[in-house]
This record gives sequence, C-alpha cells and structure tokens, in this order.
Amino acid sequence: MPNYILILFCLAVTSCTVGPDYQEPSIFDDTQIKDSLKLTDTNTLRVSKDWYLLFNDETLNSLIAQALDNNPSVLQGIARLKQARTIVGINRVQYLPMLNASSGYDYAKASKNIGLAADSNFFQLGFDASWEIDIWGAGRRLNEQSMAQLQEALYNLQNIKVMIAAETANTYFSLKTSVEQLQIAKNNLKLQQEIYKTVKEKYASGLADETALNQAQYLIASTQAVIPATEYQLETYKNALAVLVGRLPDMLPDNITSTQNNIIKKAYKYDINSLYNLPASVIRNRPDVKAAERALAAQNAAIGQAVAELYPNVTLSAMFGLQSTAGSKLFNSSSQAYSYSPSLVLPLFNWGKLQSNVKLQQYIKEETLENYRQTLLSAVEDLNNAITAAQKEATKNKYLKKATANMRTALNNIRRKYENGLVDFSQLLQTEQDLLAAENTLAVSNGALYQNIIAFYKAAGGGYSDKN
Repeated sequence: MPNYILILFCLAVTSCTVGPDYQEPSIFDDTQIKDSLKLTDTNTLRVSKDWYLLFNDETLNSLIAQALDNNPSVLQGIARLKQARTIVGINRVQYLPMLNASSGYDYAKASKNIGLAADSNFFQLGFDASWEIDIWGAGRRLNEQSMAQLQEALYNLQNIKVMIAAETANTYFSLKTSVEQLQIAKNNLKLQQEIYKTVKEKYASGLADETALNQAQYLIASTQAVIPATEYQLETYKNALAVLVGRLPDMLPDNITSTQNNIIKKAYKYDINSLYNLPASVIRNRPDVKAAERALAAQNAAIGQAVAELYPNVTLSAMFGLQSTAGSKLFNSSSQAYSYSPSLVLPLFNWGKLQSNVKLQQYIKEETLENYRQTLLSAVEDLNNAITAAQKEATKNKYLKKATANMRTALNNIRRKYENGLVDFSQLLQTEQDLLAAENTLAVSNGALYQNIIAFYKAAGGGYSDKN
C-alpha cells in the first residue's frame, strides 16, 4: 500500500468532529417551574396514557380508538416518521466507501481527412470505488442531525395523538352537552304546553286575561325556536367528530345522540388538589416540548456540518477492471487495469460563502432555541390554565346545582299559587324562563367539568405516570 494511502487511512481513523457539541438548554429549572405552578413535586398522581378510559364511556373509547387509527393528521405524522427513519438510513452511509460496477463500449470512426488514423474500439469492464473521508466529522454531524430529526418526528407524532385524542373527547362532550340541552328544551316545552293548557282553561272561565294567554303562547314559541338552533349545533358536532375519526357522519355510532344515560347529566367527580401532585418534569416530558428540544439538537448538528466545510476535503477514488480494444481479448490477464487517485480540496477564497453559512446555521439555532423556550412557556401556561379552570368550574358547578334545584322548587310553588289564583302569570312566566336558563347553564357546566379535566390531561402531555 503506498504511503499516502496509509496516511489517508490513518486520517480517517483519527479524525475529529468539529463544531459545538450539543448541550440541552437549561431554560427555567425544575424548581422554578414547580414554584410557578405550585406543584407538590411528587408523582403520586397516576394518569394513564389512555386517560379517557377513566370516563367509563364505551362510545367515547371507541371514537378515540378510531381517531388514533384513521385521523388524517395521525396518518400524516406516521408517514413523516417513516420518512425520517428512511433518511437516517440514507445519511448513515453518506460518508462510507462506495463501490459501483461499470461496463462500457466505445467505437470511434476516424475521418478520412486526417491521414492514417484508423477506426477504434474500446471495451471496459470493472469496478469504481470512491470514498470521501470524514476527517472533520461532517458525516458524524449529519448522522447526529438525522437521528435528532427522527426523534423529533416521533415526538411530533405522539403530540398529534395527544391532541387528536383530546379534541375527540372535547368534541364528544360538546355533543353530549347539546344532546342534554335539546332534551332540556323539549322537557321545558312539554311543561310550558301544560302551563298554557291551564292558562287557556282560566281564560275560558274568565279567570285569566288575554295578556296571560299571549304570554303563555310566547313562552312556547320561544322554546320551539331554540330547538332548531340546538339541533343544528348538535349536527355540527357530529360532523366535527366524523372528521376527527376519519369517517363519514353516517358511519358514527347510532347511539351517539342517545339521551339515555347521558354522561353530561352528572358532573365529573375528581379531587382538585390531586392535580398538583405532579413533578416539575411533567412539563419537559410533554411530546411537543421534547420535539422542540430535538429540533434544537438537530440544528446544533447542522452548525458542525457547516464548520466542517471550512476545512480541507479528502476524497479517494479507485478503479479496477478490464480494458481492451478488442472484445475477444477483454478477459485476458493482460487486459487488467487499475488506478487510484486521492484528491485534496482546500477552500481558499469563496467570497465568505462558507463562513456566512456557519453564521446562518448559528442564527437558525438561535431561532430554534427561542421556539423551544416558547414551547416550554406555552406548556406551563396550558397546565396552569387547565388546573385553574378545573378549580373554578368545580366551584361554579356546585352553586349552579343549588341554584337549579332551588329554581325547580320555586317553579313548582309558583305554579301551584298561579293555579290557585294567588299570583299573576308574569311571575310564573319569569320563573319558568329562569329554570330553563338554569338547567342549560348547569348542563354546560357539567360538560365543562369534563372538558377541563381533558385539558389537564392534554397539558400533562396526554397522561402522566412515574414511567414518564
């Protein structure tokens, strides 16, 4: 082996890796996050990745399972993960020696005007090898970058699944809230029709005036007008669910709008204080935060690649094969031929292009770092908002239950008094309208309790356990 080939081989073995080595950013330590969110910094809260199973609703479980299998965004995320995995395989061999088999035939007919020149044939069969030696670690940085991008794609897919599961559950509870509101409107319409019947009887006997009769009719018409709007809202939620699960609307379960055993009829029970029993690391374990951190690692590797371009580039090329001017002699031992050609390219003057590329990659890293910081801050915001909303809604729901129960009692009392002629119809009218509003507000609050806990699970990265 010639001495310079040995030298090149030694360079490949002892090569270095230029550029900055990656260090995970220390933006806001866990103590700061814990204090800001008032977390207990324990892991006593166990929330499975399949957190939605806690609601004990088989229809919801089925919808989320379908969404995670069929939602277009999930499938796109899977495709991007496959692409990233393939790119890793491509980049892994980028700086390895390459070998190609080649063959060729060349025939040239000489001009009659150039003297004694004769026609020529040239046959060639052999192997071509090339190797760009990764002396400065450009290949290693490329592998480092592609692996980080693969991990980023994986975390992005996990984040998509978290968002799709949460959005499906959120839309489902919005739909069930509309189902309950529609049932409330129909029940109140039935009650209003009974009241109208009483008013009509009083009017016929001269115990009620025409104003009371018109007010009773107005109450019925007002509620009848609410029903189509609620039915429309219900249909929009069905359509939204169909998109989330990747199905057509008529493919949704038949019982999705059933009023029987509507989960919204009862408020979701949970211990508010337990939501604080999380370690601060729950924020950094969110898949969107991890994806942002991996994007930063990938960009750090890109700086190393740019720095490597500033240094000499060494390439070794070689050929071994058979060459002959006659096809019949191609496979003779005398047709054997080989060549090798090491080359060195040293960047000397390129108008600052390579140095500018290093700066460009550094500036991109600065942007990527700010994206990571923003993602981290948004994660803290999400969790803080979710816990606060759950607390406030639970308090609100408690008072709404009392208010609605009191309003039902009041309506029964006012109705009896009206039937006995002790109060005028305007009091009954107002009380019935107040009851309708109270029941609707309570139904919305019941739904919000579920949706707030969904927001908490989503903010915690789609569930948290000590295995995170």
